[in-house]
Amino acid sequence: MGAQDTLPVAAAFTETVNAYFKGADPNKCIVKITGEMVLSFPAGITRHFSNNPTPVPLTFRITNYSRLEHVLPNPQLLCCDNTQATPNAKEFWVNMPNLMTHLKKVSEQKPQATYYNVDMLKYQVSSQGLQSTPLNLAVNWRCDPTSTDLRIDYKYSPEAMTTPVALNNVQFVIPIDGGVTKLQAVLPPAVWSAEQQRILWKIPDISQKSENGGVGSLLARFQLTEGPSKPAPLAVQFTSEGSTLSGCDIELVGGGYRFSLIKKRFAAGKYLADV
Repeated sequence: MGAQDTLPVAAAFTETVNAYFKGADPNKCIVKITGEMVLSFPAGITRHFSNNPTPVPLTFRITNYSRLEHVLPNPQLLCCDNTQATPNAKEFWVNMPNLMTHLKKVSEQKPQATYYNVDMLKYQVSSQGLQSTPLNLAVNWRCDPTSTDLRIDYKYSPEAMTTPVALNNVQFVIPIDGGVTKLQAVLPPAVWSAEQQRILWKIPDISQKSENGGVGSLLARFQLTEGPSKPAPLAVQFTSEGSTLSGCDIELVGGGYRFSLIKKRFAAGKYLADV
């Protein structure tokens, strides 16, 4: 990296969606989406900064900013102008002396690292309940003294994402009490853990390209010795690459730097469905 070159910087948006579905009532769905934006700098940048003690300030713009609330910029590293007029984008600039000190410290602590991740922003995404969930859920139980019938309905929701992407490694886990002796019918196949008294379905991915556009059901019937079962919450996990739920993006303002990569991803946090 010579003095005239643009310095490569990478950015990553990572969001977590927490959701609680109550019965089949969309108005009772509670959603909270949190996120963070991290910048990554190549290890060689510390040498560059020691040769150029007054580098060009790193300035960037976050777009689709109106979707965010409770934004917390890193107070040591980020500055912004709160009088800006445009509601849909916000400009931030990095406190370069503090960044240089921080990167120098990290490089001494991790001499083997090839890049350094620096937390820049934490935020919450304003959500519209059910419409903000990438996977809608509803659970139905029929609990008899000797058997339990369980039905889980799920629906992939592309509207929740700016760019619809697949949900990967989707897992549905639900505990069943009442002394399960036998799994009578399961569709699609699932794993029953007698030790943990819970059933687990794994689906590699769910998207618009899935059967029925990502709408499906999971069914199971359990035979019991100590029934009836008490309905318990369903917990779901998934990850996703290539999109966010906020639709935020980042652009550089001014020269001196270029983005080598912008990563976007989101995952399920506490993602639960109850009767």
